[in-house]
Amino acid sequence: MAVKAPAHFHSMEPDIRLEDYLDDKLQSPTDLEGLDSLIASVELQRTQLQAQLDHATKELQDVRQAARDRQGGVARSIEEFQKLQESIDVRLKIVAESNAPEEAIRRLEQPMKQLHKVDLAYQYVTLLQDIETLRLEARSYLPQSPKAALQPYSTLKQLSVRLRELQGAADGAAIHLVNYTEKVTEDLWDEMKSTMSKELEQVLKNRNWPQGVDPNAEMDAEWLQCFEKLIDLQVPEVLYSEKVVALLPFEAMVKPFVQWFRFQFMGNNATSTPQAFGTFCIPQFLSLIDKWESFFRENVGYIMASRFYETKVRDLSVYMDPACALITALLPVMREKIDAMVQHGLQNPQFLSSLMVQLMDLDDEIRSRFNYDGGDPEEGWAGLMSEVLEKHFEDWFKAEKEFALERYHVIMNSPDARNIDYDYSGHGKMKPTFGAVRVTDLLKSVTIQYQRVRRFSHRLRFLIDIQLDILDDYHDRFKDSLDTYYTINSTLGRTLHGVTREQAAALEGTGAFETLCKVLGSSDHIIATLKDWSNEEVRLNMHRNYVAC
Repeated sequence: MAVKAPAHFHSMEPDIRLEDYLDDKLQSPTDLEGLDSLIASVELQRTQLQAQLDHATKELQDVRQAARDRQGGVARSIEEFQKLQESIDVRLKIVAESNAPEEAIRRLEQPMKQLHKVDLAYQYVTLLQDIETLRLEARSYLPQSPKAALQPYSTLKQLSVRLRELQGAADGAAIHLVNYTEKVTEDLWDEMKSTMSKELEQVLKNRNWPQGVDPNAEMDAEWLQCFEKLIDLQVPEVLYSEKVVALLPFEAMVKPFVQWFRFQFMGNNATSTPQAFGTFCIPQFLSLIDKWESFFRENVGYIMASRFYETKVRDLSVYMDPACALITALLPVMREKIDAMVQHGLQNPQFLSSLMVQLMDLDDEIRSRFNYDGGDPEEGWAGLMSEVLEKHFEDWFKAEKEFALERYHVIMNSPDARNIDYDYSGHGKMKPTFGAVRVTDLLKSVTIQYQRVRRFSHRLRFLIDIQLDILDDYHDRFKDSLDTYYTINSTLGRTLHGVTREQAAALEGTGAFETLCKVLGSSDHIIATLKDWSNEEVRLNMHRNYVAC
């Protein structure tokens, strides 16, 4: 049945859903009994719906108000930004028309400098911390693992080299930092070597080296292990060094030999005198090397070969041959002795001359007996003699020249110098005078003095400033003799210059012919001797050097 809609719905169109609801609820007269409850239920639902509607309406109003507020805030922000932009434009215009930038820069210069100094100091401190860290790390590995210690040391060494390179590009800046880094690196390397060497020295002390060791004995495992550690530590230094480096284990093992050498030949003993250098010092030095040569070669030769055979120094005997490594470690103390002998020789030229001959003999013995190349397999070892001549060649040359010229004048002033040596049977077709034979002997002795000198310029000085001077003076004597002969035998010469009674007597009979024979025989002897020398090896070597220059 149809029910009339409530009054407040009179303005609305009939709702089909409402009609369906009422038809569903009021299908019989008995359903009208629950009409009140139905109305109450509907009213409750309406109230709930109205509350939801009011809440949604309020939220809508709030959202709209917030939107209006945000729109107003954006507008205010835009307005404030425009005002700020106008203010900035005005300030920029004022700044552009004033000296404010320059003044600001001047005011900021000092703070910026201080800031730069602070930053630089921070970098300095950081670098110093890194240096100290590397140093401590390297020390922590010793003496157990020298190879591991090399890694931080190598980093520190590279840093030191790099800082030195950068200092050159920076016109010598940070000199204290560069010097400090280099000193720390050098001190660390010395400390590393000292630490490892002390370990070997303790082993040597326990074995009473060298008195308690038989030269034919074998090194034990601990001894060889210490030797290997020192070699491992030094391999980078050997490979990157531009000069010959004495191997650390050999330096440690020759310390007793050095002490013995100093006691015997550098103290107050009779064997320490300059006169004993050639008779005692040199033979004992060579005998020492000869005694222990086989011991080192048989015990550590394979260790050195295993470390250096596959490297760029495999052709250098100072690193491949233990005997040569032993010589390298012993040479410094011999140099000290030689320096003392040279200083004595500078005050005694005659001793200096004999000392040089002894040094030449010593160099030849070391080269030939032990195949020592001094780190130069192509040219060979220059020798101790060459080291001395680097500093004292002029002193030695002056002494040799004075001896040679003095001897020459003694020869020429001797009573029989102008007499013909009829018993002479050497080179040449004619008989020379005694003076000519002695002059050539003098020239030969001068050649012996310099023929083993390594440097070409030094040998050339002997040839030009001594031998040629003597030959020039001897040539002038020939010329003077011929001039005198022509003057005496010439009517005009006798008239202009006069002739003494002795000169006239000397040319009577066969005297004139004998005078010519003296000149011709002597000159023929000199020429024949010089031609013979031209085929000698020393002259050929000088010729090659001259061409190369």
